[in-house]
Amino acid sequence: MDCPVITRFAPSPTGPLHLGHAYAAKVAHDLASQSGGKMILRIDDIDHTRCRDIYTAQIFNDLDWLGLNWYGSASDVQSNRNAPHQSQRMPAYQAALKTLQDKELVYPCYLSRRELNELLSAPHAPPASQIDRATPAAAPASVIANTDQLLSQKERARRHAAGQGAAWRLRMDAAIDMAFGKNDGSENGNDGETLSWFDHLTGRQIANPAQFGDVVIARADIAVSYHLSVVIDDALDGVTLVTRGNDLAASTHLHRLLQALFALSVPDYCHHALVLDQAGKRLAKRDSVHSLEMIRQIHVDPSSIFAKMPPMPAINLHCNA
Repeated sequence: MDCPVITRFAPSPTGPLHLGHAYAAKVAHDLASQSGGKMILRIDDIDHTRCRDIYTAQIFNDLDWLGLNWYGSASDVQSNRNAPHQSQRMPAYQAALKTLQDKELVYPCYLSRRELNELLSAPHAPPASQIDRATPAAAPASVIANTDQLLSQKERARRHAAGQGAAWRLRMDAAIDMAFGKNDGSENGNDGETLSWFDHLTGRQIANPAQFGDVVIARADIAVSYHLSVVIDDALDGVTLVTRGNDLAASTHLHRLLQALFALSVPDYCHHALVLDQAGKRLAKRDSVHSLEMIRQIHVDPSSIFAKMPPMPAINLHCNA
């Protein structure tokens, strides 16, 4: 049975959109249209250190030029005024973080990325004034865990009192236990089962979130992370099919865990191919030659820019039982 799907295109206004963005938008747009559904445009602007209003305006212009229709929500018609912005959803992200805090599934980490790399790679112990001597050996750098134990309680308190912001890390072992219902005493847990999702190009996938270790759920500088915000956003927007590049496929392992922790519905996925440059590398915003703004200025027919891109994914959209 055919089923209308809700997809989304969620660019970050940190620079001009390029041909890769055009392809991602068209995949989301076409799959939604083919099913009788809708593509939502969401502006992912949580990183206030890099996002600029001028690039947001260019996103609207680029999509208009490409002829791709979008919705501000599952029910609102296209309007530059009603596209949801992540910057307007900080209360929702903070509520989600509070849920994890109340469940003791996250902890503050006062280590900078440089300090953490040094602590996990150095053959010697951290300074005696900072290390907690009851701390077990540090986890391998590939799977970071228990970083709150790399600093003594006194040092953590000192940094907090000095006004240093902390990143919030997910305590992965506890999160996995809770997601599988091993410590909530409920009859509706997932004990003995697996977390999974369906990708229309690669089939059923089994989630392995443990590979992320104690991942950062809320950055110290912007109070949230891509992983937390995107899971909450897709739920708020009613997205039923997440389309995005296959470079983000690995992130779904973690997103599936967060969906379980928040008891959210699980969308289907379509992790499509990337548009590459002549050297076989993925496109970047700094490469202006591929920007839609520049291509538009030289009066290229917008319908022709997809000719040399990967073909649109041919998938059979259906309602799950």
